[in-house]
Amino acid sequence: MSKFHKILLTMIPAATVFAACTSQDSLPVPESVYEECVYDEGKTEFSVWAPDAESATLRLYRTAQDTSAFLTCDMKKAKGGLWKVVVKDDIKGAFYTFQVEKDGRLLEETAGISAKAVGVNGWRGAVIDWNETDPEGWTEDKSPAIKPSDIIVYELQHRDFSIHANSGVSNKGKYLALTEEGTKNPDGLSTGIDHLKELGVTYVQLLPSTDFATIDETRLEDNQYNWGYEPLNYNAVEGSFSTDPYNPVTRIKEFKQMVQALHNAGFRVILDVVYNHTTNASNTGFERTMPGYFYRMREDGTFFDGSGCGNETASEREMFRKYMVESLEWWMKEYHIDGFRFDLMAIHDIETMNLISERLHAIDPDVVIYGEGWAASSPAYPAEQIALKANTYMMDKVGAFSDNIRDALRGPLGCENAGFMDGVAGNKANVEFGIAGGVEHPQVSVERWTNNPLQHVSYVSCHDDHCLRDRLEEATKASEEDRLKMVKLAQTAVYTSQGIPFIFNGEELYRHKQGVKNSYNQPDSINAIDWTYKTRYKDLVDYYAALAAIRHAHPGFCLGDADLVREKLQFIQVDDPCVVAFRIEGLEGIDSAKSLTVLLNGSKKPVKVEIPLGDYTVLAKDGNADAEGLGAYSGAYISAAPTSATVLAQIPEM
Repeated sequence: MSKFHKILLTMIPAATVFAACTSQDSLPVPESVYEECVYDEGKTEFSVWAPDAESATLRLYRTAQDTSAFLTCDMKKAKGGLWKVVVKDDIKGAFYTFQVEKDGRLLEETAGISAKAVGVNGWRGAVIDWNETDPEGWTEDKSPAIKPSDIIVYELQHRDFSIHANSGVSNKGKYLALTEEGTKNPDGLSTGIDHLKELGVTYVQLLPSTDFATIDETRLEDNQYNWGYEPLNYNAVEGSFSTDPYNPVTRIKEFKQMVQALHNAGFRVILDVVYNHTTNASNTGFERTMPGYFYRMREDGTFFDGSGCGNETASEREMFRKYMVESLEWWMKEYHIDGFRFDLMAIHDIETMNLISERLHAIDPDVVIYGEGWAASSPAYPAEQIALKANTYMMDKVGAFSDNIRDALRGPLGCENAGFMDGVAGNKANVEFGIAGGVEHPQVSVERWTNNPLQHVSYVSCHDDHCLRDRLEEATKASEEDRLKMVKLAQTAVYTSQGIPFIFNGEELYRHKQGVKNSYNQPDSINAIDWTYKTRYKDLVDYYAALAAIRHAHPGFCLGDADLVREKLQFIQVDDPCVVAFRIEGLEGIDSAKSLTVLLNGSKKPVKVEIPLGDYTVLAKDGNADAEGLGAYSGAYISAAPTSATVLAQIPEM
């Protein structure tokens, strides 16, 4: 979510106002959106979509910062609303802009809407040979095979993850940080990509890495910081995370090296995408080529603002729908991206999201797609037609973040208590909803919003709002020892839920951001992960890793089918409002265990719950966890100390 969001809002009913766009809906659309600059040694073809323009001009520059063009070419109108020109010289290394004339007025120069390579700060497109952007072995790069039951997502911000002086990383804050192996903190514990391996996560979700407008790439020595939710060029790589933002090839190649290294290490890669709004609309290729078309506009010419960032895009328009689909296909095909997280997904219409799912799954049947099922305020489109969380069941293989389980476990955003994990009543139903993966279940009272549990993203914290430590320090007067127990309890719920577990980078290290909720542009002193915390809180890190290992060992925690969840998952009735207990039974052929039993005790007193008499392996108890087992237990009860979780597996003898 962008810098303007002071809190992360939950589902908001959408307005039923339509922008006046009748004439625009019948505009010609080209076969492909993404051929603005096609380089060959003997020629380069340029095109720009501006169907109602009176003229269009191509300007070529020797650098991205030159004040005068070395070549200016008039473009000719072609099919599909395009203007085209061919430069019959080898102009590799040049930079280009388009300038469109509309209603007798020359609009500002722009790199266009589909620039794939850009110069410093992204204001000009770059003419490059794409063969030079591939690192060695790129054509052999393959995404690792990961079963749905093994999906665990780790949300990562490039600068947060490696910029601290004690990260042990050489390429601090850069794409290349994730290519470095063998990095250590001052106490010799693994950092960087090796830490992710130890943690047991399988997907790395990168905060926005497409070219955004809020960091001056000519002044990186100033140590600027931004999350990146202000997109400028949707199909180009952000330069501030590269070692040389002036060189278009360098940023692309280093991004690919990062993806390749993550794949080689066993991770799939998810890209956080922000198609719902742009940075200042007047600066974008959208408004400088086809004003008013790509956004939802009021009749007076002002922008609707469901994003809270000054504008909202119009995914229902034919060209922008095509644009989104082809952009995502580009990231998959050229950069080998394995999934996408949609910022403020409820700005987009359901038809577009379903088309995206269809087209991306045709490229990779295992692609992961999910997003925020809300907007910052009411979008200018009917609520029943947009990708709200409540409408997730209407989308095919598209998931949404579950604020149900998040708010239940830690307390709603802005609330003064820490929810279920701190023994606050009133949260049990939503914890159970999250455990069931958001599907309809006879024992769950909350209305379902998923068709499949894999559409439910289970989490307690993310980059938005307080990180988990800051949330607890604000909301509870408990000791640090007790707060750490709360973290373990909450994450046990996340990792044993039927949805997709999601964790925020550094929360396993008990990171803090000094109480800052909206740290989108705060300095490294607020956002950087202090890797000495891995030493200080190694017990917590080990617990996270053990939870991941338990989930990987027991696919019963991710049945992946709503009917199986209803058949296999049964909640154990407990009167205490701060206790959730459940069993997953009949797992023969699915899991090495024939049953899994979990007791989540958010109360301040010990609890004991009756279960079928039998022999069990203890996987987690009293703040300890081990996929190999902490010991054997025989009996007819499962117990948990205050603010703790117990997990048992009934494993038949071989």
